[in-house]
Amino acid sequence: MESWQQSRMRSLRVSVSLAATAVITVPVAAVTVLAVMSARNEAMRPDTSPVEMRYLCSFAVVPPRSDLLPGDVSNVVVGWAETQHCVRNRNADSTEVEWFNQVPSKPVRVGDITFDDTIDADTIITCGADYSSAVVIPELSLWPFTDATKIRYKYVADNGYTRTVPPEDVPLRPDDRARLQQAQRALNTRVLLLTFGAVLLSTLFGCVVWLATSRMLRPVEAIRREMADITEHDLTRRVPVSRNRNEIAELADTVNATLDRLETAVQDNRRFVADASHELRSPIAALRAELEIATTHPSQADWPAVVDAALADTERLQHLASDLLLLARLDHDSTATATASRIAGDDVLDLTALIRDQTNIRRSRHTLTTDLPDHPVSARGRRALLDRLLGNLLDNAERHATTTITVRLSTANDQAILEVLDDGPGIPPDDHERVFDRFTRLDDARTRDTGGTGLGLPIARRIATNHAGTLQAVDPDVGGARFVVTLPLTP
Repeated sequence: MESWQQSRMRSLRVSVSLAATAVITVPVAAVTVLAVMSARNEAMRPDTSPVEMRYLCSFAVVPPRSDLLPGDVSNVVVGWAETQHCVRNRNADSTEVEWFNQVPSKPVRVGDITFDDTIDADTIITCGADYSSAVVIPELSLWPFTDATKIRYKYVADNGYTRTVPPEDVPLRPDDRARLQQAQRALNTRVLLLTFGAVLLSTLFGCVVWLATSRMLRPVEAIRREMADITEHDLTRRVPVSRNRNEIAELADTVNATLDRLETAVQDNRRFVADASHELRSPIAALRAELEIATTHPSQADWPAVVDAALADTERLQHLASDLLLLARLDHDSTATATASRIAGDDVLDLTALIRDQTNIRRSRHTLTTDLPDHPVSARGRRALLDRLLGNLLDNAERHATTTITVRLSTANDQAILEVLDDGPGIPPDDHERVFDRFTRLDDARTRDTGGTGLGLPIARRIATNHAGTLQAVDPDVGGARFVVTLPLTP
């Protein structure tokens, strides 16, 4: 189990690191691509081309000879030294023939023009020359391992003429070709550096996120290990709290507060089980002793008295069992959501009529007075539970009152306020909360004949809480005990 949990924690760190790395990689990759494309476009601009070529196109126009057949032309040769790039154009509307020699710019002499055929002395030869220029732009590739000797070139002439040709078809000087190839090599180097930098930056960011996540989750891992070692038999242990007051420290404080409540609940449950066992054992032991004595000496036993005592103990057991079952049911239905939904589905009750009915049927050895409003006081709830709440408060007052019990009902701030007062010895201020603990009996009411089971007031408070209300013991205006119940009014 431990290794599985550690694997889950490591998987969380990996997931967070990968997600953060992916987040930073996307913009870094986009910036890298934009930078590479910008460098490529800059290198392929005509005004930044490393090679510029200038051309001088010369021509000679010779009239056709009279002895030639139609369609024949005289052989005119313009003799340029070395490299010549000739473009032969024939004008369909003229019998004249033009020969063009396109060569790199250099001085031109008239004597450089020679003819193989004899020209008549009176033949008019028209000569001319056109000057043009063009740049050679390398077709650069973004693939960083491109062979620079195999890239294609683009001619861009000053007249707008554009043509892309393979490298072997380009008549370039070695130094010009080397400069064009160097542009591709420089782009290859830049692409590799930018790509390596982007990968390195993303990797470093991922490592930083991994280390930061590991450091941040270290207190969480400590909390997890401590929680894994805590069992129901050792609830005194607490998780470590970081000295840095951050969210993880607040989480540790919350976990410790939850463990405090859990420890208190477990201790209350253990104490409740022990007290319930003790309370159940006492009447059972008394009932068994009475029956054993009666059966041991049947002729001397007062069987009617034995039966009456057995019935009394059985009735006490029945009440105790009913109270325990009611407390268990109320505890099960004590969450805020369940309470709100249950109250929303309960009936609307008139608390004035409920108190009046309860006090009218009660037989008391004390003077029971009521102070009720003339109008109905409406609240949502279950009549049986609210009857039990009021009955338990009256039973408690009946046990401790000297002469008088008073019941009051009023309203204030959208709350119904029910008060039950008696003129008995009262409750010390330090015991105002302790009287609501289960099986609690104060010193002057500890005997079982007058002290009850110690579950009446805890049941009453639980009923009030489950009806979105409160029950408190407060100081009375004049002696005795005073219990105040608040319940929300129904519009």
